[in-house]
Amino acid sequence: MPIKEDYRERALKILPWICSKCGREFPGKKLRELTVHHKDHNHDNNPPDGSNWELLCLYCHDNEHSRSLEAEWQNTTDRGEDKGQTVTHNPFADLKDLLKDKK
Repeated sequence: MPIKEDYRERALKILPWICSKCGREFPGKKLRELTVHHKDHNHDNNPPDGSNWELLCLYCHDNEHSRSLEAEWQNTTDRGEDKGQTVTHNPFADLKDLLKDKK
């Protein structure tokens, strides 16, 4: 089994040089802007057939990881299901009363 550091090289041999999200092509020197994204976020999971990989451009790869971090931060599942309310402060709770006082 090849070492995990060469998964990018292997991915570039078996997958088309196109971003899986935005569809941009990356020929020649632009190939360096194409990254390997692990679908299950496990960098040790590198099957020989590349089934855990997708090629993403730098921008789409950053976006993909930002969405995962955001979901984690918001305490939601990957499908957007709420795991439980995390925010307890409501800055507009007394707004109605404050507006009454001004009239």
